[in-house]
Amino acid sequence: MPKIIVVSEKVSRDQLKKQLFWFKTMVKFVVDVERNVLALGGELHADAEALLLEKGSRQEDLWGANFYPFKSAKDRIEYTSLINIRPSAGNNSMEIRDEKIRERVRALAEKLILERNEQMA
Repeated sequence: MPKIIVVSEKVSRDQLKKQLFWFKTMVKFVVDVERNVLALGGELHADAEALLLEKGSRQEDLWGANFYPFKSAKDRIEYTSLINIRPSAGNNSMEIRDEKIRERVRALAEKLILERNEQMA
């Protein structure tokens, strides 16, 4: 069972494949939109969130999503996680509603996991 990894540089294809352990076609991730780091893998977004908090992230900067490396670039990211429910921040659902935050999550995922034009084999 692979451990959740925290990355600030692009993960290798081998690292990404290892993180597909839990769900085979999808990997969970949590982004710190201020520190530009990402926790990748695990069974629950909350586990990746806890790891980032231990490493100095602030709760309000963390957002969870799912990455589907075998889908087309436009369908790869699902902005849904229980950790995203934050009424105090105006986000009352599991889905990230703020377009600016979604864009930051997408940009970091594409930079650190797979670029928009890359395909997972």
